[in-house]
Amino acid sequence: MREQYKGVFTGWMFGLLLSGAALAQGETRSAFSPGEQARYRVQYLGVTAGSAQVTVGAPMKQWGKDVWPIVSMAKSESVAGVWPVKDKYVSYWDFTTQRVLGSDMLEDQNNKRRRVRVKMGEDGRSALVVKQKEGETPRESTHELPEGTLDVAGATFALRNVALEVGREYSYPVFTGSKSFQMKAKVEARETLATALGKQDVYRMRVYTEFSGNLASKRDMVAWFTADGRRVPVRIEAELALGSIVAELMDYEQGKALAPAPAATARNGL
Repeated sequence: MREQYKGVFTGWMFGLLLSGAALAQGETRSAFSPGEQARYRVQYLGVTAGSAQVTVGAPMKQWGKDVWPIVSMAKSESVAGVWPVKDKYVSYWDFTTQRVLGSDMLEDQNNKRRRVRVKMGEDGRSALVVKQKEGETPRESTHELPEGTLDVAGATFALRNVALEVGREYSYPVFTGSKSFQMKAKVEARETLATALGKQDVYRMRVYTEFSGNLASKRDMVAWFTADGRRVPVRIEAELALGSIVAELMDYEQGKALAPAPAATARNGL
């Protein structure tokens, strides 16, 4: 299990828990804001394998622009057969344009560290990626992307700003730092779900991805978002090549109330 688990925990947390198909449109008030914090329990093959915390940080400047940092922390539990993992991913969300300006990832797995920085181009059609393993020289690469591409974290947060409707499908291009592909999500039903925070009125969504290798899905991912104005992911299930993973919301703190954000241009509704 140790060899199989290596990389799967963090890869899934940052590649699935924080991913979705995005359509930044419709509403003028953001479903999230600085100060919001969500903590998840992650189970792998039916065993609690770790936790993840997603926080919308205080407004800051990045590359000369005002952004909200979306900070994601993933940590493995001390259980047999699991590599020690303590990773951090920061996505820089431009709340005025509903797009991501780039991201920083610090990966720490089995005491091996790696940094990855992605900076989206001003035209929204390219990205500069810098990768560096500890003790090695940084490696740079440039990628051409479809206009309006988001990273995996920004995609979910953009989706949260959409008025979800049963039967509707949403789609958006996503860039992982090495691969670009189209992600799709369809709202299948509105139902009641029992959670650690009590019964929740939720939308059940089926999400199609194109991850490969250990993250390849045997079936589409299923996610449940609250049906209120926050649209918080409360449960996510995925059947990967190496087994099943489930993430459940355990604690949630709402962000500070802010003035309405500018409406974004509608895109890619199917």
